[in-house]
Amino acid sequence: MPRPCKRRRICSLPICRAFYPAGQEEEDEAVRMTLDEYEAVRLIDLEGLNQGECAERMLVARTTAQAIYNSARKKLAVCLAYGLPLQIGGGDYELCRGQDEECHCGFCRKKILERKNGKMKIAVTYENGEIFQHFGHTEQFKIYEVEDGKVVNSAVQSTNGQGHGALAGVLKESGVDTLICGGIGGGARTALQEAGVQLYAGVSGDADQAVASLLAGTLVQNAEATCDHHGHGHHEEGGCGSHEGSCGNHGCH
Repeated sequence: MPRPCKRRRICSLPICRAFYPAGQEEEDEAVRMTLDEYEAVRLIDLEGLNQGECAERMLVARTTAQAIYNSARKKLAVCLAYGLPLQIGGGDYELCRGQDEECHCGFCRKKILERKNGKMKIAVTYENGEIFQHFGHTEQFKIYEVEDGKVVNSAVQSTNGQGHGALAGVLKESGVDTLICGGIGGGARTALQEAGVQLYAGVSGDADQAVASLLAGTLVQNAEATCDHHGHGHHEEGGCGSHEGSCGNHGCH
């Protein structure tokens, strides 16, 4: 009986999961890189870790880390040499949630320190002072920094056109640990859970008031809220129901 594959820990999801050469159609054959391969490249080439340190962070043997890294670099070389699209996703991994005292990644250290200091960062899907009701199509988040139960700073941040699953990565990279939103689909819920972001869904009305209610322990939410889009005119004009950025028939993801 084959030995089960040990999941590789990754501490960061890619903000973009697909890259296409200029002028090439998305349907062209793409090279597929797994999320653990992406993580090995990020740790070694971006953070400057050696392969032994990479192995420790990913909870694998050094030879395994070396094999993962070599595979990822070969795929990058193929994309560059032959002008092929690159897609990132899948793999046998588990996502670090910023809660592991033994993990030495910057994300974990930051989250552990913030919890000890009574700090948190809340994001709200945002439009004109209100909670935007469709997570996968929000163009802005309003980010609130909280210390000792009080908002000490807030700012509106653009999503830069990111949509659906990529938004979970945007929030994690911004250090957000809590999200308030309206409708949200199952795929996005899973991505947020993997990113360690606590979700308060089905909330509407004034964004600032929602955050105040959350801090006061009185926020009313609908945990089963989904983004079904029925009766919203802007979707009939090419929003979630259209081909570009489509949610299909499955709600927002």
